[in-house]
Amino acid sequence: MKTEPRFYFSLRSPYSWLAVEDLLARHRELAETLTWLPFWDPDGAMLAELEQAGGGYCYAPMSREKHLYILQDARRAAAARGLTVRWPVDRNPWWEVPHLACVAAARVGRMPELAVALTRARWHEGRDICDPGTVEAVGTDLGLDGAELARAASDPEVRAAAVEMLLTAYRDSVFGVPFFVRGVNRFWGVERLDDFASWLGAPVAEPAARAVPLPVGSDMGHAGGCG
Repeated sequence: MKTEPRFYFSLRSPYSWLAVEDLLARHRELAETLTWLPFWDPDGAMLAELEQAGGGYCYAPMSREKHLYILQDARRAAAARGLTVRWPVDRNPWWEVPHLACVAAARVGRMPELAVALTRARWHEGRDICDPGTVEAVGTDLGLDGAELARAASDPEVRAAAVEMLLTAYRDSVFGVPFFVRGVNRFWGVERLDDFASWLGAPVAEPAARAVPLPVGSDMGHAGGCG
């Protein structure tokens, strides 16, 4: 885990969405070899477990002004890529619901595929991915056990694995997304993806059609049991 390249994503972040799209369009081979790890705002109970394990959450909430700027900036960045964004409306979001669904999908080697599908459901379709019903529908469409994914946030085993993933993020000094890591080398931000790929010696492809999904069963180095 210390030397393999890792990609920290968040289903909440528009920049993480753009990084996912850039990975698939320009760095497909790298996307299929990275270890994908979710990073999200832990609920109170999970944060307490994380701190008890010696970890923490290295992210500071942004100001209203920064949030408004990001809305403009992300829209410009999406347009430059030929992408259309549908801004989701988050009503009482519980971010464990979609992110722990990804943790559960890691147990069958499908985390990246589900992460891409949920990312696109949120940013392309404007769907509420904190709604267990949405998670169930997206998972079912991928041939996964949608009902199991929908209740992952309340599964003690999945929550324990999620704490381990957040502990790994803490040890990697992750403070925002997208975040790329290999060993002690860290690259933060969607604009650093090409630098990260170049540093790894990964090939860069010309932008392709961005709607191509990940292949079912793709071996993308899931993060189950990491710590």
